Amino acid sequence: MSRTRDLSQRLGCLLARHQAVHDPAREPRNRLRWLPELRRWQAGRLEASFDRFLRDPRRRPAAQFFLSDVYNDRDFSRRDADIARVLPMMQRLLPSTLLTTLSDAIELGLLTHAFDLRLASVLQSAAPRRRQLDATLYAQVYRNAGLPRLRNHQIDLIARVGTGLAGALRTPGIATLLKLSRGPARAAGLAELQGFLERGFSAFVQLGDAREFIGEIELDERETSRRLFAGDPDPFRGRIA
Repeated sequence: MSRTRDLSQRLGCLLARHQAVHDPAREPRNRLRWLPELRRWQAGRLEASFDRFLRDPRRRPAAQFFLSDVYNDRDFSRRDADIARVLPMMQRLLPSTLLTTLSDAIELGLLTHAFDLRLASVLQSAAPRRRQLDATLYAQVYRNAGLPRLRNHQIDLIARVGTGLAGALRTPGIATLLKLSRGPARAAGLAELQGFLERGFSAFVQLGDAREFIGEIELDERETSRRLFAGDPDPFRGRIA
């Protein structure tokens, strides 16, 4: 089976799952009152974890890109729908590494949203009268939600998307391609995807070699997840209350 066919099949499956998990009629947990608060709290947790990157002028743009476009509380459904819609048509234009990375980005967004729905449901049962999340309650519901192997896969995807984008966006000619595609992408309703690629290109150009940066993020997230599942009394090492 060819690489093109493999990618098309993967995209078809991801798009179907993407539509299902974000549809409130098919997935009522999208309406849970805990979901916005959970996303808000997790965004703050990630920003606190990225503090050393954000204070480094060289790594700040890449850190901000991760927080806004790769792994945060932002709703990526429009961007991911753009990716799934355009990839089959762009296979002759975009590097294969970038196509695969964009597919990984869809899977990461899908899996992260699925975890958020699961955590929001556990929160609804564990704290039906609470209105705000804190580190202790989050650690409790994180353990109760379980699925450590899928959590590891989520972190795998974070690293794959980061390193894949960093590598693909340094391909010769990609800057020209992005510039030329700006108008057509917007005209075709693909502004979310175009913006994602342009912001990634800008961030990683300034960063230089991204391997160390992505490696630090991956190590931090794996260690945090390990501590959460182990019941560590201070899983975030005092970075968030």
